Amino acid sequence: MRAVIQRVTRASVSVDGEVVGAIGLGVVVLVGVTLDDTEEQAEWLARKIVGLRIFEDSEGKMNVGLLDVGGAALVISQFTLYADAHKGRRPSFTAAARPEVAEPLVEHFARVLQGHGAHVETGVFGAYMLVEIHNDGPVTILLER
Repeated sequence: MRAVIQRVTRASVSVDGEVVGAIGLGVVVLVGVTLDDTEEQAEWLARKIVGLRIFEDSEGKMNVGLLDVGGAALVISQFTLYADAHKGRRPSFTAAARPEVAEPLVEHFARVLQGHGAHVETGVFGAYMLVEIHNDGPVTILLER
């Protein structure tokens, strides 16, 4: 699994002009699933994200985690994180898991985040989504497991 984590002041996701998920302070997690990913990897990724100290403490140092600041997570499934553009100009997505594999893992990942105490909002799997991200810092981290 791959995840791009962006620290945000606020973010939202819309489908067909309707907001389906929105958060204030927290993180946007763009998550991609590849062919052999497992629930164990989703659980590791959720634990890692909840524990990341990427928010500033009173001295301005990144030393505080998501739960410490009362932050939320907006989880967006993104198969394009497994794009391969080494050959030609059109990316290949053959490394991305099929929807019937990816969707349950993304849902599991979101449930595990919630189980760790984070408020979680999500996009709509497989839908064309418009994501509004107010990246704070900007702080953007790539994780892979």
